[in-house]
Amino acid sequence: MVDQPFTLTECNLEASTTISFKREAACFGFLSANAVSPPLPIDAINLDLASVDYYGGRASLWATLELRSSAINDQPIAVLGFDEGFLRPFSRAVIEAAATRAAYRMTISRDGQSRRNRVVEYVSGPGVPLTDLVVTPYDHVLLVAATSATADQTESLFQLPRSDTFLRAFAKMTYQTDQALRDILTEHERLALRSPATARTTV
Repeated sequence: MVDQPFTLTECNLEASTTISFKREAACFGFLSANAVSPPLPIDAINLDLASVDYYGGRASLWATLELRSSAINDQPIAVLGFDEGFLRPFSRAVIEAAATRAAYRMTISRDGQSRRNRVVEYVSGPGVPLTDLVVTPYDHVLLVAATSATADQTESLFQLPRSDTFLRAFAKMTYQTDQALRDILTEHERLALRSPATARTTV
């Protein structure tokens, strides 16, 4: 009997992770310091699963955080790409910055085995590796900025609302998504060990 190949048809995170900003304070995405276009008003954010893979003796995945704006007909724009270890510390950075009213710096390390990038930004280039994310609280918004591995200056990426409603929705979304991603990794590793030929899957 031939094993069924692993597919991601039931792993689309977009519908279950979308958070609307339409009742929140105005937030913007910054396309880059040198961008010709002005800052983009954000109407929603969502997470999306890009790929699941098995190499170096373990399963791994890659996901994106996307912005949506009515200014571009709600087409998703990926601003961050990240692996399975990102959501927990990022969620903590956002919640702690909002609660303490102090900037929170999240240091990003590389994978020790393969030296692969753990988090990249797509604002100033096609997948720029990051060394730090900084979440800075203001009265109504949280500014998410990043320092790349190739530049010392911090680049503003996007804003998130600082309201109680958003923070509750964000914490719930990241917690449930983190659990779902870890379930996907466990299942993919099981299938990869059983049938290596089906171990590589992308969407």
